[in-house]
Amino acid sequence: MVMLEVAVALWTLARPPSGPAAESVASPSSGPAGDSPVTSTPSPERETPTAAPAISGPVPDGAPRTTDFRQLASAAATAIYSWDTRSASYSEVYSRVRAWWHVLPDGSNPLAVLVQEFEATGVNAGSFASLASQQAYRSASVESLTCDAELAKVREQPAPWEGLHVCTVSLQVLEQSTATRNSYTASVSVMVNCPPASTAPRDRCAMVAFYASPSRIVY
Repeated sequence: MVMLEVAVALWTLARPPSGPAAESVASPSSGPAGDSPVTSTPSPERETPTAAPAISGPVPDGAPRTTDFRQLASAAATAIYSWDTRSASYSEVYSRVRAWWHVLPDGSNPLAVLVQEFEATGVNAGSFASLASQQAYRSASVESLTCDAELAKVREQPAPWEGLHVCTVSLQVLEQSTATRNSYTASVSVMVNCPPASTAPRDRCAMVAFYASPSRIVY
């Protein structure tokens, strides 16, 4: 599967892979093991809620149980950019973010993408260890939220199935440690899958991808 370049064509991430899809799982300490976006276009049968059983499962810590994709995108973006080395290890921080990432049945949004995009927020296993020695922590708050047809790229390439949404969230980020205090603005694009999509949980929305790499932010 070929990595999506969001700046070129947003919804090419919904095209099916050429061969059998499998979930790629990467260790948070090893870095990206591959480069694959959400690339599945559901068949007409899968586009209807009755075509496949709706998926259910536990709600990640801190995630609202909601069918409001804007609310979930805002909460996800905040969670992605928030961590505290004083109370959690890198593996624990990664696991929390991974819990938000709902892998699609065809495996077209593998965890290798999650690892790459999480590291694009400015932290990896190595840097986290250094930050921990400074008791560093990071928090984020939403400044603005732009979704679906409000985004030019989505108007050019509408979502390939009902229930799939993309929101770009502008965050005010604050990093603090015993040595420094740094405030800046960051953007993250969050893809959310909601009912009536057959690949969504039956009673809520779920995050299926996020993009923090500057070249993949959706505007």
